[in-house]
Amino acid sequence: MQNKINIKNKKANFQYELLDTYIAGIVLAGTEIKSVRLGKASITESFCEFNEQGELFVVNMQIDEYSHASHFNHQPKAARKLLMNKKELKKLHKEVNTSGLTIIPLSVFINEKGLAKIKIALAKGKKLYDKRETIKNRESKVRLDRIKKSFNK
Repeated sequence: MQNKINIKNKKANFQYELLDTYIAGIVLAGTEIKSVRLGKASITESFCEFNEQGELFVVNMQIDEYSHASHFNHQPKAARKLLMNKKELKKLHKEVNTSGLTIIPLSVFINEKGLAKIKIALAKGKKLYDKRETIKNRESKVRLDRIKKSFNK
């Protein structure tokens, strides 16, 4: 049953400085979990926010409609509740309110029990000069690897 579904947010490391990561469960309907198991989901433009009751939701997560469902299909961009411990939720809520940090999803995966989980991170947005520094470091690493490879031949 375990097929390796791992939907990643590739822009997260470039746009944000990741401070702390957590793993949370997602409340999904029947057709939503079937679409996730098929790999038909995207979290590139999504983020997490708290509601008035202190519950954490992932917003703007795209889960495509399940193709074999009837007219009882789900909404593709609905807000989905995340399941975490109360201590973790309180800590995240305090950090978001006091420091101005944000919570972003990094990846969605299926665990060994067949449940959908999401890896989220407490993050701080990078400035433009930080992004330029990241690009510069990546390019210099690629150049260095090329030189090492040609030297070893």
